[in-house]
Amino acid sequence: MSAKTYEVRTYGCQMNVHDSERLSGLLEDAGYVRAPEGTGEGEADVVVFNTCAVRENADNRLYGNLGRLAPVKAKRPGMQIAVGGCLAQKDRDTIVKKAPWVDVVFGTHNIGKLPVLLERARVQEEAQVEIAESLEAFPSTLPTRRESAYAAWVSISVGCNNTCTFCIVPALRGKEKDRRPGDILAEVEALVAEGVSEITLLGQNVNAYGSDIGDREAFSKLLRACGRIEGLERVRFTSPHPRDFTDDVIAAMAETPNVMPQLHMPLQSGSNAVLKTMRRSYRQDRYLGIIEKVRAAMPDAAISTDIIVGFPGETEEDFEQTMHVVREARFAQAFTFQYSKRPGTPAAEMDGQIPKQVVQARYERLVALQEEISWAENKQQVGRTLEVLVAEGEGRKDDATHRLSGRAPDNRLVHFARPDEPVRPGDVVEVEITYAAPHHLLAEGPAKGVRRTGAGDAWERRNAAPPAPSGVMLGLPTIGAPAPAPAPVSVCGRDD
Repeated sequence: MSAKTYEVRTYGCQMNVHDSERLSGLLEDAGYVRAPEGTGEGEADVVVFNTCAVRENADNRLYGNLGRLAPVKAKRPGMQIAVGGCLAQKDRDTIVKKAPWVDVVFGTHNIGKLPVLLERARVQEEAQVEIAESLEAFPSTLPTRRESAYAAWVSISVGCNNTCTFCIVPALRGKEKDRRPGDILAEVEALVAEGVSEITLLGQNVNAYGSDIGDREAFSKLLRACGRIEGLERVRFTSPHPRDFTDDVIAAMAETPNVMPQLHMPLQSGSNAVLKTMRRSYRQDRYLGIIEKVRAAMPDAAISTDIIVGFPGETEEDFEQTMHVVREARFAQAFTFQYSKRPGTPAAEMDGQIPKQVVQARYERLVALQEEISWAENKQQVGRTLEVLVAEGEGRKDDATHRLSGRAPDNRLVHFARPDEPVRPGDVVEVEITYAAPHHLLAEGPAKGVRRTGAGDAWERRNAAPPAPSGVMLGLPTIGAPAPAPAPVSVCGRDD
């Protein structure tokens, strides 16, 4: 009898993508194998939806997908469907009522129970709904099926202590819980030993790390400790909060060579009035002050952000304040979102909801301004020689253009001419930038150097192994691993 196959469909933020690596690891540890790439709708024996709840239409999206699987499952009695993640945590009582063909519903705190719940549902022949109210085990203690051989997420905390009025994540992920520094560093060292050269430290509010263990400088100490790990070439983190972004973190970034000159710092709004309504505990001057300090310490740093347009009560003057901050900060990239109601959040019930056409017009003005700034900032890279970590699946047109793609130290996307010698994902190529577009850089000349790495060796080992079923279907396919991701989106941000 052949092993049962599975697929995981992931929606949402980096935390969900990382959770899906855990879910895949758990299922494989229990004897399941990944459904082969190209497997048709509902052909896997187990389909797991790892959901997001931060969009207003998240439930419609889930039930639409579940609805398409209902007739397939009716024809395949042994097939099982599981729903986990933030929407499952929020709508625990309604999922099985609306979709009685679902076998398992589990939440954000008990992903480790999935194999047991699937077996229990099979034996008892009834749906299993189990939602824990608090974290049962830190996710990093669970088996993992990582999506990349050369880059890895490392979770340092879960949960969030903030109360932003637009965000439902703290209610679903719980209060912040930090891992012990020794456990984090042990995981990083083990990953490096396996060939990983880049890690991204991950948390809902990553730089608040230490609040749970009573050390206000714990995050900067962690960055410096990562700098002492031999073989670890690149360290990134996402997503920080301006409230907790202290001078010791800036110093640690600037003074630790393998911490990359890249920062994703969510702004959300440039208006003090809107920030107050959002319950964001900083103001415009504080935010711009952080940017100024970062630039003074790391002149070449690329800074990206998240911005919400059309938050309830936002006036034209408020929006102009956001535009002002964008002009002053000169972000390399901005993830801009039109405000949408998130059921269960205070903002959804606020007066002053902005008409759609007004929000759309403001959004288009903001995008146009940021495109202009991104292009101008990227043009300053022309003529520079950069070390690019070769990525897998980053350049969609690479085959047609005979190029490869990867990330510069500051996380800018670089497409470059294929070197004469073989190059693998995880290797490092030195190139000179010859052209800049708003969202990528191009190096059209021959590579100045190629460095084969242990990370490239790890990629080669993985791909030389006997072919195993592959192809977890991620809702965000461009965020399979930190290296080939776009500049990171806030982990309590939106599912776009």
